[in-house]
Amino acid sequence: MEIGKVVMGVLVMLLGLSGWSAAADPQHRRSKSVFPEPAPSSSINIVRSSLVFPLHGNVYPMGYYYVTLNIGQPPKPYFLDPDTGSDLTWLQCDAPCVRCTKAPHPLYRPTNDLVICKDPVCASLHPPGHKCEHPQQCDYEVEYADGGSSLGVLVRDSFPLNFTNGLQLVPRLVLGCGYDQIPGPSSHPLDGVLGLGKGKSSIVSQLNDQGVIRNVVGHCVSSRGGGFLFFGDDLYDSSRVVWTPMSRDQHAHYSSGYAELIFGGKTSVSKNLQVTFDSGSSYTYLNSLAYQSLVHLVRRELSDKPLREALDDQTLPLCWRGRRPFKSIRDVKKFFKPLALNFADGRRSKTLYDIPLEGYLIISLKGNVCMGILNGTEAGLQDFNVLGDISMQDKMVIYDNDKYLIGWTPANCDRLPKFKAAIL
Repeated sequence: MEIGKVVMGVLVMLLGLSGWSAAADPQHRRSKSVFPEPAPSSSINIVRSSLVFPLHGNVYPMGYYYVTLNIGQPPKPYFLDPDTGSDLTWLQCDAPCVRCTKAPHPLYRPTNDLVICKDPVCASLHPPGHKCEHPQQCDYEVEYADGGSSLGVLVRDSFPLNFTNGLQLVPRLVLGCGYDQIPGPSSHPLDGVLGLGKGKSSIVSQLNDQGVIRNVVGHCVSSRGGGFLFFGDDLYDSSRVVWTPMSRDQHAHYSSGYAELIFGGKTSVSKNLQVTFDSGSSYTYLNSLAYQSLVHLVRRELSDKPLREALDDQTLPLCWRGRRPFKSIRDVKKFFKPLALNFADGRRSKTLYDIPLEGYLIISLKGNVCMGILNGTEAGLQDFNVLGDISMQDKMVIYDNDKYLIGWTPANCDRLPKFKAAIL
């Protein structure tokens, strides 16, 4: 069953809770000394600005989004999965490669600028007291919720970047040279992952540490496909953004405070949901209890409507067919009700996150309507709740790591912004 990208990065959180650190099969997943001595790296310090990158893809039928980054000297293009659920950016790497999956570009050829074991970025990827097998390099391993993983070493390389204030810079940033990949069942033909989390190894955190931008990342995915990704804070008017505090309990991920899921504007589906915003997930996931409550309300709402469950449509776990094939969500607006998340902001007031029909329904290639909210417990996410791309469409979603806030506002995600007025 194709359910798109399954929450890349969230399992890193789950593994952290369970104490995961080493490869499951040391005989085949051992780290290796890859390069000679590391070369010195340089830092830059400029007036803060922003970066904007076009996004390509869609929730359905592709099931993923990607961004193009030019890396290296001379720069070469790579297609990366933008993932707010994990920190490390890595490329499939010819070091040489032990196991690599099919990719749209030739494998990345690494520099000899190794990140040493004592580097703070290396330390951020390992538990306290970790001892490196090779002190002159930093080995890493990341594993994702769908069972996929990447093993490799950290290197520094050039990232040519065009800023919104007109400056063109080529900072040297840390990334993973992944020489051993195990694809998950929901993997897609990409060159690697663009980690956008809060950790020190995140590209955004590194640019912030170099004084280039504020530690803010955001995205705007369109229900018509595509959109844009941005780093920095000069692309939106903060006064027109709805903000809710970022949870201090979930240090590694973009999680809100507790929220109540509302059905049809008034009926409570579930309370006290801690929600993780994850651009690496195509669909939205609820814990089993909340999911079953929502399914019960949807089925009850449809009981007197001319729709029947389409058991032969395996696009998603729950699909319904009408008297004739549906062509768009507009065709089903009279049958379904919108959803909303009501966040408590800690000041006795609440903040509403609207989820219209387009935010949780798709029209399958068979012309049926399917629910893009899935059972996270069955997907291996335990009791975590994940807000995926489907529920973030046609909104600018902003993660301000300096102020510990998550914000959102309706936006035209089809148009690449050049300045504030172009977005809101």
